[in-house]
Amino acid sequence: MLKANLPQYERRNVTFSLAALLVVAADQISKIGIRSNLATGESLPETGLFRIVHVHNTGAAFGLFPDQSFSLTLVSLASVVVLLLLVLFFSRRFTFFDNRMDKLALGLILGGTVGNLIDRLRLGYVTDFIDI
Repeated sequence: MLKANLPQYERRNVTFSLAALLVVAADQISKIGIRSNLATGESLPETGLFRIVHVHNTGAAFGLFPDQSFSLTLVSLASVVVLLLLVLFFSRRFTFFDNRMDKLALGLILGGTVGNLIDRLRLGYVTDFIDI
């Protein structure tokens, strides 16, 4: 049904959009669950190789650049704009970005970026919880 009605590049944009929306939804739902059920610093299990730990991250990945929420918010906003321009406008011109796997990967990246951006704008930090 979808295949017959949309050109191939538009189907790839649907892949991009669905991936991004699903990641944002999963990101926010999981973070709500963590904030609702674990106190900051609490860990499940308390020891082990893989743990769920409720952390407020004011920096970037792995705690790099702590207390830089404002700067990281600006970088996130710029990243969202660049990703959207790349996928929605430039991918037909630069065909190496115009395949389903690339659109899926870029959708996953966009979803994660938007999920963290929502946290930064709402809370001033990102709720992190996976510790390996």
